[in-house]
Formats: sequence, structure tokens, C-alpha cells
Amino acid sequence: MEPNAASLNLRADDILEGAAAIAEYLFGSRELRRKVYYLAETSKLPVFRLGSVLCARKSVLAGFIKGQERQPIRLLHLRAQIAALTETIRQLAPP
Repeated sequence: MEPNAASLNLRADDILEGAAAIAEYLFGSRELRRKVYYLAETSKLPVFRLGSVLCARKSVLAGFIKGQERQPIRLLHLRAQIAALTETIRQLAPP
């Protein structure tokens, strides 16, 4: 059975074509396209290629950004837990 376009979310208005378009969507400036190429090359940005053109979905980028927003909060929470455990260990250790 072949999947239909609706199940794959294949909307033309969701796809950004070219590093300049991705840069404008993410950073508000087409001039930052080199940053997009760098992030794509280092696998730090969810992009794909259609032939030789770098592309990204707006919906995927939005989800990626939401995930990045939650990440620092988790790290701060873990750092607080580590600090609390370190203090507990110091209190339990003999002088």
C-alpha cells in the first residue's frame, strides 16, 4: 500500500528551499546562509537535500527549536541535583 500525501505531510508551503531561505526563517537574515551550511555539515540542524539544494521543513525546524528550548532547563536541573548530591557527600564524609 502506497502512503498518500496527507499522511506524509507533503505540503509545498512547509518546505524551505536553499540555505538563504532557511537562514531567513531561522535567523531573520538571508546573509547568514553560511551558518546554515555549517550547522547542516555538522549535523546540528535537521535538513535534507533535493538534488544539490539544501532544504528543510518549517514544521521540523519548529519542533527542533522547541526541543532545544527544553534542553537547557534539563541541564540546569541536573546541575542543581549534582550540586545537592555533592553537598550531601561532603556532609557525610569524615573531616
